Amino acid sequence: MLCLHPFRYSVGAGMTLSILLACPFPPALAERLAPFGTVSGPLSGGTPPATVDVLVTMGTQTTDAALMDRLPGLQLVCCYGSGYEGVDLAAARARGIMVAHSPGANAAAVADLALALLLAAVRQIPAADRFVREGRWAGPPVTRMPPARGLTGRRVGVFGLGAIGERIARRVAGFETEVAYHGRTRKAEAPWAYYPTLTGLAQWADVLMVAARADATNRHVVDREVLAALGTDGIVVNIARGSLIDEAALIDLLQSGALGAAGLDVFEREPTVPEALRGLPNVVLAPHIGGNTLDAHAAMQAMVTANVAAFANGRAVPTPVPEMQDPLG
Repeated sequence: MLCLHPFRYSVGAGMTLSILLACPFPPALAERLAPFGTVSGPLSGGTPPATVDVLVTMGTQTTDAALMDRLPGLQLVCCYGSGYEGVDLAAARARGIMVAHSPGANAAAVADLALALLLAAVRQIPAADRFVREGRWAGPPVTRMPPARGLTGRRVGVFGLGAIGERIARRVAGFETEVAYHGRTRKAEAPWAYYPTLTGLAQWADVLMVAARADATNRHVVDREVLAALGTDGIVVNIARGSLIDEAALIDLLQSGALGAAGLDVFEREPTVPEALRGLPNVVLAPHIGGNTLDAHAAMQAMVTANVAAFANGRAVPTPVPEMQDPLG
């Protein structure tokens, strides 16, 4: 049950809205939102319309008190995707602004990429690709690339068993691996072993899949101790947020051989990727494309549209962020 107090929701059925897109989105999103009012954006350094009712943004974008003050009529912040770490929830609540997101819309796509990065790191696919392209595939098999350890039989720890983490766990289990997880709470329905600490999970695992939601409380939670616990043959895959991993420690351990490999779709200061990471042969890199599939975009657009449609008609938004829900509901 959604707690509508202290949220304003001062809209009437069929109200024409002023909708501001904070950043570039696929054109289809503006087309979906057009029936509910005027769509403008993307937001830049200029002065935004003071009459904005709805702000559509990304979790990685900063939506702070200062921006909210620039939008005195703002009543709804709607995040395109499940993440909302860039939104100052306290400031939103103080101003009576509802915050909604698109949970699970891109979960399958992100989980797919997590497995792709893991397999690429385990089987050294980028190195194999270069091996063939550079014309080094010649001679007897013994002179080819050295054999790599496979995925079957490995222990895979999933950090964060939300919509994405659960899909990762189910997918990786299909590769005949052992699976366990760590999260803020134990999930009674989960069929996998639970570790109450992240370090404990890393000590058990030789692969760590990072799928936790990022916020101010868990920056660098995957620290040197956690990474080192995976061992010299260990692999870390991050498809969540770059802030979760201590990037400097990750680079140091990969360079020294204290950690085996990494597959990374997210980074601390996107789109900047440290030169040291780009130069490591035991790292597979992607430009934050986990949720960038046609199916995922369609699902995210549908959720954003559903939230805006409900708001425009004076109804509770269907997918508020958990912090905006009534804890007694």
